Amino acid sequence: MSFTLRPADVVMAGHTGEMALLERAFASTDPALRALALGSFHRQETLEFDRLHAALRDPAPRVRRRAVELSYRIVDPAALVATLIERLHDDPEIAEVAAFALGEIGDKSAAAELETMAVDHEDALCREAAVAALGALHTGLDTILKALDDKATVRRRAVIALAPFDGPRVDQALTAALEDRDWQVRQAAEDQLEISGENDSS
Repeated sequence: MSFTLRPADVVMAGHTGEMALLERAFASTDPALRALALGSFHRQETLEFDRLHAALRDPAPRVRRRAVELSYRIVDPAALVATLIERLHDDPEIAEVAAFALGEIGDKSAAAELETMAVDHEDALCREAAVAALGALHTGLDTILKALDDKATVRRRAVIALAPFDGPRVDQALTAALEDRDWQVRQAAEDQLEISGENDSS
């Protein structure tokens, strides 16, 4: 006897471990159920690489986004880097999360694509996420400095992304950011310079 799967059933299965139900949900034609199934597999620590890799190329954006959100939490996320780089060219809400995931994974092979995204992407949230990822990867200083001429949210993220770097160019950029017209950028620069000063004196 079959029954109609409800989203609540799929979420609950993530707690109770009803694997057959999750398999059915992941095979559903309903993208919402497939996305929920991914999260429930992850909760049960049974989210296999092949399933996640397939979900990163699912035809439904919401499934791809959920897969990207989970990508850096699996045992060997580095194996997903190439596919995540593809997702940088996806819908903006997916590309943004992909940039974050690549920064978390820490594989510098994504750096060139992230630098392009940080400069050229039409969506400011994507540029911001790419700048943050470059900071996490400790690379792309020229691009991060260029981002200090972007929108306020991107400028603030660029200031924070300068944390792993040092040298006269960084000091000059942070000092200039103290005069930024946006108070959050000024505050971020002040915080960075304060931390830098503490490190120099230690």
